[in-house]
Amino acid sequence: MARKKAAESPRFTPSKAKNAVAVAKVLAPAVLPVVTPYLVKTAAVVRDRWDRHRARRLGVAVDDLGDYSGRGGALHARIAGAATGLTELRGRAEATPDDRAFADGAESTLRKLAAAVRAAERMPTPRRRAAHRAVSAELDRVEERLLAALGVDGG
Repeated sequence: MARKKAAESPRFTPSKAKNAVAVAKVLAPAVLPVVTPYLVKTAAVVRDRWDRHRARRLGVAVDDLGDYSGRGGALHARIAGAATGLTELRGRAEATPDDRAFADGAESTLRKLAAAVRAAERMPTPRRRAAHRAVSAELDRVEERLLAALGVDGG
């Protein structure tokens, strides 16, 4: 019964690992000073792209990204966006008294929702998720009414 020696022996043995470490010890002092600036620049570019991606996904400026961190960050960003929309609704020349009354009531609701999201940060995961779902559902209703008041078709 002939066996193939290559099939029996592992490809990466302790002696090969020892040799790789020895080679790395010799090459590292020569290579690291040359490679390090490129690695740092690459890391900075990757971080910048990731931050821009997250900011775009949340609908906020990159500089404001730190304000919307944590598990409730996306909800906080939505709340801030709705608050901005309410301010714009109230400031419109053609805003009716009903629009202003809605804006006042909705701002009160948004403050409560923001407090609920902050409180949910310290809750156990299932309770936090349930709280976030409830906040998101209420926020959906506020956003729908806001869009209707602004004359934007929500469908």
